[in-house]
Amino acid sequence: MNRLKEKYNKEVIPSLMDKYKYPSIMEVPKLEKIVINMGVGDGAANSKLIEAAVNDLTKISGQKPVITRAKKSIAGFHIREGQAIGCKVTLRGENMYNFMDKLIAISLPQVRDFRGLNPKAFDGRGNYTLGLKEQLIFAEIDYDDVVKVRGMDIIFVTTAKTNEEAKDLLNGLGMPFREK
Repeated sequence: MNRLKEKYNKEVIPSLMDKYKYPSIMEVPKLEKIVINMGVGDGAANSKLIEAAVNDLTKISGQKPVITRAKKSIAGFHIREGQAIGCKVTLRGENMYNFMDKLIAISLPQVRDFRGLNPKAFDGRGNYTLGLKEQLIFAEIDYDDVVKVRGMDIIFVTTAKTNEEAKDLLNGLGMPFREK
């Protein structure tokens, strides 16, 4: 069993039940999935950039990503409908906990001038979005193989009904939020 899942079952569930007085253990919020999205703006012109992003995301997540395509044409961005513009991967279950453990314990501490995550990046429905400026903070990415440094969005989707519940859940799992 994964270290974070064990921590969730043994520490986070009892503390959340105590704090919010849930009548049933099934009401306790849990992490549902993690979505990692990498946009490749100039991938429209060069398909090798899309392939490089897919390879990077595969190494980071351990799963094959889906290529995202433009829903409509935008002349200002030189994008046509159906053109590949990025890739994303959805992690659930064991892979999700493995990725989150790796992110918290290894990758985030490597970010230069890291003072904690923004505690205000919740969406109002209990989901948290984290933006990274470069994929190089992950140990799996070899600097020499990087075609272009690009960022990514990591979305933590929870079953929490409010931002406060979601923050307590993620805090309990070890997310390093900074003090306001």
